[in-house]
Amino acid sequence: MTTPALAAAALAALLLATPAVRSDDAAPITLDPLSVLRGPVESLPGAAHYIDGVSLRQYAYSDPLRVLRRVPGVYVQEEDGFGLRPNIGIRGSGLDRSARITLLEDGVLIAPAPYSAPSAYYFPTTRRMHAIEVLKGPSSIIEGPRTTGGAINLRSTPIPAVSGGNADVLLGTDGFSDLHTWYGQSFTRFGWMVETVQQQGDGFKTIDGLPDQDTGYNIEDYVVKGRVTSDPSAELYQELEIKLGKTDQVSNETYLGLTDADFDASPYRRYAASELDQFNGDHEQIQATWRLSPVQSRWRMALTAYRNDFARNWFKLGHVNGVGISSVLADPATHAQELDWIRGMTSPDDAMTLRNNNRSYYSQGIQGVFDTDFELGEGLTRLEFGFRVHKDEEDRFQDEDGYRMDNGRLVLTTDNPGGSQSNRVSDADAWAVYAKADFELGDWHLIPGVRYENIDLVRRDYSTSDPGRLLGPTAVRGNHVTATIPGIGATYDLGSSWQLVGGIHKGFNPPGPGSSASEEESTNTEFGVRYSQGQLYVESMLFHNDYQNLVGTCTASTGGNCLVGDQFDGGEVLVAGLELTADYNLPSVFGNIGVPFELTYTYTPTAEFQNSFASGFDPWGDVMAGDRMPYMPENQLQFITGLAANRWGLYLNTLYVDEMRSESGQGSIPADVLIPSHTVTDLVGSYSFGQHTELMWRVDNLLDREYIVSRRPAGLRPGKPRTAMIGVQFSF
Repeated sequence: MTTPALAAAALAALLLATPAVRSDDAAPITLDPLSVLRGPVESLPGAAHYIDGVSLRQYAYSDPLRVLRRVPGVYVQEEDGFGLRPNIGIRGSGLDRSARITLLEDGVLIAPAPYSAPSAYYFPTTRRMHAIEVLKGPSSIIEGPRTTGGAINLRSTPIPAVSGGNADVLLGTDGFSDLHTWYGQSFTRFGWMVETVQQQGDGFKTIDGLPDQDTGYNIEDYVVKGRVTSDPSAELYQELEIKLGKTDQVSNETYLGLTDADFDASPYRRYAASELDQFNGDHEQIQATWRLSPVQSRWRMALTAYRNDFARNWFKLGHVNGVGISSVLADPATHAQELDWIRGMTSPDDAMTLRNNNRSYYSQGIQGVFDTDFELGEGLTRLEFGFRVHKDEEDRFQDEDGYRMDNGRLVLTTDNPGGSQSNRVSDADAWAVYAKADFELGDWHLIPGVRYENIDLVRRDYSTSDPGRLLGPTAVRGNHVTATIPGIGATYDLGSSWQLVGGIHKGFNPPGPGSSASEEESTNTEFGVRYSQGQLYVESMLFHNDYQNLVGTCTASTGGNCLVGDQFDGGEVLVAGLELTADYNLPSVFGNIGVPFELTYTYTPTAEFQNSFASGFDPWGDVMAGDRMPYMPENQLQFITGLAANRWGLYLNTLYVDEMRSESGQGSIPADVLIPSHTVTDLVGSYSFGQHTELMWRVDNLLDREYIVSRRPAGLRPGKPRTAMIGVQFSF
């Protein structure tokens, strides 16, 4: 059954429901299928974090990486300075395109093809998010399939409880503008909301010979929500909510970075050969959620049907004279001729190869959750069961065109037909079930659970000379994967302020379609303590992720030099460390002015391979036991403080990231694989003119530090320079 048909069936069932009289004090629905937390963070038997709407509005960040720095145990690799295609990992899961964690929006898998092609070339627009939830411990097994690191759920703006809306307008340097507005109404049995984000910027880089060319991006994002409920007096209360969304993005982004020497001279430079590089993406979503909650019984149920479609084409430079751009930038002395052409020197015809990385995706399915609670002895027990039936697909239909560099400008010399470079389809059919129990026994809180995944993956390769795919596939590769994923978490109250937290669960990542690599498995444990007293909250957590087999996936964003889509077994890997969160608000220091403090710290002394092997995966290379994993800093720290009064606030957000490697290794880090440490400070302020109007301003990278964020995909890439913006927020 298609998603619209499922939504229609749910609506019909709702409208045919027979109302009955109930008391005025009937219990409201407590099961929220759009959330992954299932309760307050402080009560969960495992590491979890919740970034609320107040924090999101306070900073008005459009870059999700800047937002997620507030969560310990989360590692990010910046790339474009805007977070358009973020690289996010959790506890050593791996960063590339956030493909190794479970990404959700409103409780639904949101990666382009979550099972067959999870790389996050689409990521929900951060500015329209109401909250962000992060699960890392054993609780994350309910949100598979990828449980190694955990899950990130982005909660979109809800339909308001009362009629009203909000509008934010920000203007900034480099032609930046950001409009976020929504309005909605709620009645007794009906509610609705419309929302949009309109965002653009000219970019902070300059292309050789084209000083006025746009290197920025443009995003248009639209969401419509509607909700209908049964009669409030119905014995079986029902609610149907439908969300429709569409996002278009154009970004003039490139994989082409800089050599070390050119970065030192001008870090925000772009070579002439990146002139035509551009990403175009179009995402559409539909989600229908049907909730049921009887008044006289203690069970709740929710069903969600969903469909996501995503089409993208990233046209960008890939090879010069047959040499991959990552190889050219990594060894400019050997490839001096190719580098001269990249910089703008006239080349022969077809010397420059630009690829239409043209792919389309869909994911669709239906998922459900049922829970009930009852008293067991002197404690409360809650049981939860869930399922997901899912299908997704990635369709690659790519070609490469030849160009000549002609005195600093690219000239088309060969236009090849679609599908002539890559012509293949990968798909996945999966179903999953999970069950968990929640026991409250005196000072103990125990949550055991188990998840089962059953996945069929198929890859069909077609001839690059058969764009219509009339001759059928030239090769078909498939694999079937099943996994049982257990976990248990626990808390123990030591008094009114102290709580011990611990847990263990199995980490799992499925292989790609047709991959010869084994599925990824790990044993993940954590143990920590929470302290809460008045205005002070502290959580400290030790984590230990023991991989039986780490898997690496070749993508263009890892640097290439391998067949995109191939996977590599990395064997045993150990990642262990400490996460620390502290939050304290010192009230009324100067009259009515408070001083807030927030600390987020991640210490990762161990992130190393346990065995030696030769790998064709470029970020690993030839590995020796004891080699440290790439892009895993030993220390990450973010400290936020400021002054907060009734009508105004001023905050400093300082981030420190330790040095790290771009390739595996041990000992001192060679200069050609070093990402030096860096410290970046943002300044945020606001002033309220009354109940409905607030002035906002922000300066990112206040001290204008020049720093390296990555050596991949090809060459050095800079962090964003100092960027200032000012705006106003209206509520109505």
